[in-house]
Amino acid sequence: MSDFPQHAVTRSAKLATLPLGFAGRTALGLGKRIGGKSAEIVAQEIQQRTSEQVFRVLGELKGGAMKLGQALSIFEAALPPEVAGPYRATLTKLQDAAPPLPVSTVHAVLTEQLGDGWREHFQRFDDTPTAAASIGQVHKAVWHDGREVAVKIQYPGAGKALLADFKQLARLGKLFGALLPGLDIKAVLGELRERITEELDYLREAESQHAFATAYHDDPDFLVPDVIAANEQIIVTEWIDGTPLSKIISAGTKKQRDRAGLLLVRFLFSSPARAGMLHADPHPGNFRVLPDGRLGVLDFGAVNRMPDGYPEVFGTLTRIFNKGDMATVVQGLRDEGFIRPHIEVDTEALRAFLAPYVEPTQVEEFTFSREWLQQQVATVTDLRPTNVVRQLNLPPSYVLINRVHAAGIGVLCQLGTTARFRDEVVRWVPGFADDDPEDRATALAAS
Repeated sequence: MSDFPQHAVTRSAKLATLPLGFAGRTALGLGKRIGGKSAEIVAQEIQQRTSEQVFRVLGELKGGAMKLGQALSIFEAALPPEVAGPYRATLTKLQDAAPPLPVSTVHAVLTEQLGDGWREHFQRFDDTPTAAASIGQVHKAVWHDGREVAVKIQYPGAGKALLADFKQLARLGKLFGALLPGLDIKAVLGELRERITEELDYLREAESQHAFATAYHDDPDFLVPDVIAANEQIIVTEWIDGTPLSKIISAGTKKQRDRAGLLLVRFLFSSPARAGMLHADPHPGNFRVLPDGRLGVLDFGAVNRMPDGYPEVFGTLTRIFNKGDMATVVQGLRDEGFIRPHIEVDTEALRAFLAPYVEPTQVEEFTFSREWLQQQVATVTDLRPTNVVRQLNLPPSYVLINRVHAAGIGVLCQLGTTARFRDEVVRWVPGFADDDPEDRATALAAS
């Protein structure tokens, strides 16, 4: 099982092959470009080589490096076109695939976890993986009772490798600053590391997936494959066919992209009320558009348990923001711990920072686009001397909600979706329509 690089020295050497020199030379210039200032753009050929190298190294490492690459790939929609072009195809690959483990390693894990007679569980097992991601890869098989199944196998030594990755990746801030200037890479790494223990627990993941499958059983819009068997390092689930959301992003029709984006929002907003949990890893590799139009949802390693549904204050403050009462919004954020008592914030800077999250709820129909997101990023960058982002505190109970909202916006902008998103907020987020009889009537009708 030596194919998965576990030793910290080996993994450090892999990370060292990333183009740090390029990052150091260009991070400042790209930062100025995103801020609207003139800067010399590095040759596209160099950017292309850099992006290819990033994919190769992160993909080979898997683990934390792979997870970071997936997280960054979601936000590439925020990059201006002249910077995003060379990176887009490479980063999108990280949403769906990584170089797979050799067959001998896969068989060794199956033998260790299921015994020498592991093949007795299957009528057929395909040695070539259908997907390879951050801490495991998926193989298609036929279960002993004839059902087509997906077999998710955790990479051997993934836990130790992940911890080593996070230590080493903290040293690569300049590289990722070149990809996404202004990104607080330490915060991203810290949040990812906190969730690793949960994602390594396949029994916990199986429990979560079964709960989602039960909640959405026979749903006209969604399909969550149920769990058939699981142990600490293997999960066997029902197999689903469909088009990866990444392919809908790159080659889908406008109608397909609109429908996929609407269903993504509907799933994320409805799951706390229906399943008592929020799917907390909404990158495109975890979704499939099925032949019948439903959205298939995969990978429940990262979930936020929300037995009481969305916090009502979330909908309430969104509604108040839309009415322009920023004083009440600020007080509400203070009450919830987003603004500490001794901190004074610039109201207009705060409004600009919150706008991307709230603007889609202000109109009956909204179009997400890369251009819109780039404008939002530029606005926040221009206001950065006010330090409004750094002044805000993120209470622990909101960490995953914030992650899902930010990542979801990135995916919607990649899709370029036009849809009635406000209706979904009215229907599923408590507090948003509490004082609006017309909105309540709309929500009831939609139900």
